[in-house]
Amino acid sequence: MTETITEHKTVFDVKDMNLWYGNTQALKNLNLEIPENQVTAIIGPSGCGKSTFIKTLNLMITRVPGVHMSGDILFNSQNILKDRIDLVNLRKQIGMIFQKGNPFPQSVYDNVAYGPRIHGVKKKKQLDEIVESSLKDVALWDEVKDRLNSSALGLSGGQQQRLCIARTIATKPRVVLMDEPTSALDPVSTLRIEQLISELKNQYTIVIVTHNMQQAARISDQTAFFLHGEIIESTDTGSLFSVPVDRRTEDYISGRFG
Repeated sequence: MTETITEHKTVFDVKDMNLWYGNTQALKNLNLEIPENQVTAIIGPSGCGKSTFIKTLNLMITRVPGVHMSGDILFNSQNILKDRIDLVNLRKQIGMIFQKGNPFPQSVYDNVAYGPRIHGVKKKKQLDEIVESSLKDVALWDEVKDRLNSSALGLSGGQQQRLCIARTIATKPRVVLMDEPTSALDPVSTLRIEQLISELKNQYTIVIVTHNMQQAARISDQTAFFLHGEIIESTDTGSLFSVPVDRRTEDYISGRFG
């Protein structure tokens, strides 16, 4: 019986990408393909360029004064570093989750409805459906359905992070970027977010920066190991953790540094 190998379409194709903060080079000659409907983990020690890299994928990094880049990042066959890009549309397609849940100081309902309203959804019935389906997708609906008009700031940390994920997916992006989304959460909330990530990859492509190697091993399909702004090794997660090719990768995942 032959094994069926599923080919995943490439969502991002990063080619020879470099980034400088002023005269300081932070990312060096990066090459990485990010496949559709998979979880790609970015690991490495503090200061190695993980968060800088993930913020290049939706061009949030361009808000930082003095940043300049070279190379190519292909997304939807567009080179977002060289073509004229509509940033509003780009960030609608590429959502972002940060380390700490950062809900707006509004109601639970208005947090989730925020993006769809900006993008032209006005009818209350349609907004109601989007809010309910988005909250159900992050397993939060049953917990908040009776407090939709209450402040989102009254939710627990884990609930706030799931609400932020619901807010992100309410606009139906193609990609969800996550920058250490569980670093501020307790173990129970962390497990819920990890379970959620594993479910969401059926609908979205997920790129997650994590300092937690066990987390990367648990939830990702492929992993890229960053060190000093370079990608040392990137391959399927099982291979990277069990038979790393580069000694530096082995040293990092075995705890010899970082």
